[in-house]
Amino acid sequence: MGYLKRLDERAGLMGRMMRTVGATEGMPADITLANSLRAAANRCLGCECPGECASWLDAHADGAEKTPDYCPNGDLFAEWSAQR
Repeated sequence: MGYLKRLDERAGLMGRMMRTVGATEGMPADITLANSLRAAANRCLGCECPGECASWLDAHADGAEKTPDYCPNGDLFAEWSAQR
């Protein structure tokens, strides 16, 4: 898979995961957000479970309380979800 296609795929998965667990509603509205999103994107890009992630997201289209255990951004998204 080409690098740009991989970036696009992972950005889509990350956005879906954030919406599924409610993390987008609790994202900080301060100077730390850009750095946090950049770090989260890098973790997502390095994740070895994109197929499992896509399947999990499809199975949880109505939302979920938390990310699957293998999500490298689980702690961050849980923190943001708790801020809603």
